[in-house]
Amino acid sequence: MAYQTINPYNNKVLKKFENASNSELEATLATGHALYQQWRKEPATSRQATLHKVADLLREHRHTLAVTVTEEMGKLIGESEAEVDLCADIADYFADHADEFLQPTPLTTSIGDAHYEKQSLGVLVMVEPWNFPYYQIMRVFAPNFMIGNPLLLKHASNTPSSAEAFVDIVKEAGAPAGSLTNMFISYDQVAKAIADPRVAGVALTGSERGGASVAKEAGANLKKSTLELGGNDPFIVLADADMAKVKQWAPQARLSNAGQICAASKRFIVMPDKYQELLAILKEAFENVKMGDPLDPETTLAPLTSMHAKETLQKRVDAAVAAGAHVYYGNEPVDLPGAFFQPTILTNVTKDNPSYNQELFGPVATVYVVQSEAEAIALANDSSYGLGSAIFSEDVAHAEEVASQLETGMTFINRAWATLPELPFGGVKNSGYGREMYRLGFDAFVNEHLVVSAN
Repeated sequence: MAYQTINPYNNKVLKKFENASNSELEATLATGHALYQQWRKEPATSRQATLHKVADLLREHRHTLAVTVTEEMGKLIGESEAEVDLCADIADYFADHADEFLQPTPLTTSIGDAHYEKQSLGVLVMVEPWNFPYYQIMRVFAPNFMIGNPLLLKHASNTPSSAEAFVDIVKEAGAPAGSLTNMFISYDQVAKAIADPRVAGVALTGSERGGASVAKEAGANLKKSTLELGGNDPFIVLADADMAKVKQWAPQARLSNAGQICAASKRFIVMPDKYQELLAILKEAFENVKMGDPLDPETTLAPLTSMHAKETLQKRVDAAVAAGAHVYYGNEPVDLPGAFFQPTILTNVTKDNPSYNQELFGPVATVYVVQSEAEAIALANDSSYGLGSAIFSEDVAHAEEVASQLETGMTFINRAWATLPELPFGGVKNSGYGREMYRLGFDAFVNEHLVVSAN
């Protein structure tokens, strides 16, 4: 596996990295396990100041860190800076709440006094993707650093500079060696690490294929795992929706991060009387984007992360059109050297179309018109994915009733998807299992140790 930084704006190779050896992997596991044994003797509060220092350093080096992401995976510089800010907030959140989250939970039983306490498990492997190079790391690192689980990071092969920059911040904050180790390893070495008895679990964010592979290795070795995979999230516009709110949120729900967000809205489901208006809203926004250098604050649509990503998306759109989808807008070549993809709107996607149950990872919106709320719910649920969803309605109580009928891990009413440290993140079905963030994410890799004292 070649780890290298390629700027998707101009396709220039900026840096290459050597793969780690098996002996380096062994040394990392040994260091991590020794640190785990040490941390078991120390309270979580002993690590609180260090995690706050990580947050401070992220804010201090905000722009430099953001430039690294933008040059490496292409997102707008403003989006990269916002990602750094979010990471700092996550670090502060878990530093502030870890002691509360780790408090013993009393239990009622007839046989005596009982409680369960949360304890660390050991070294964890984390396999992370390129679309949010810092945020994906922080979601796992911050809670587990406080719990006392050392981490081995295998990042995406096209975001090695971001991985190194994140680890450098952790080191600068004073975290001990082994707290978070980035390794340029192959998937065979990932499997080797998961099988190692010193490793207690694995967290992956990525594709279904990658998730299935990692889950198989984790299951074979009886290791805990969490998977955050793809999504084909519905954006449902009910009959009483305020179209001004839809106009505010719908375009960014599809175009943020150049459409490369697993929890972004991808399927827009609308009633007949609002169908044309929704199409007009999306088209107006899509045709007014400004593609260009993502380091330029005036640019509003960044390139995709790589030429490979662009080619994959184009093949999927072409297959959708060949199967009968109508191009309402877009799907034309972009006269720029980087991995740019023109925002595209597809309609007339039938159930036998390959894109019907496929994640289009880029600025492509599929719009469906339905005749009833029941049909909207059925269509939203007719997917192998179940990550996020959005509902627009002026009757919030009713929207919450609709939300309860959706087979997704998250629903947002009258706004697009958002992520904050106090909100659990995750999905169902082929979108994975487990949660990250909030108390639920904090508990993903702990030993709930029951203690009972007899009467």
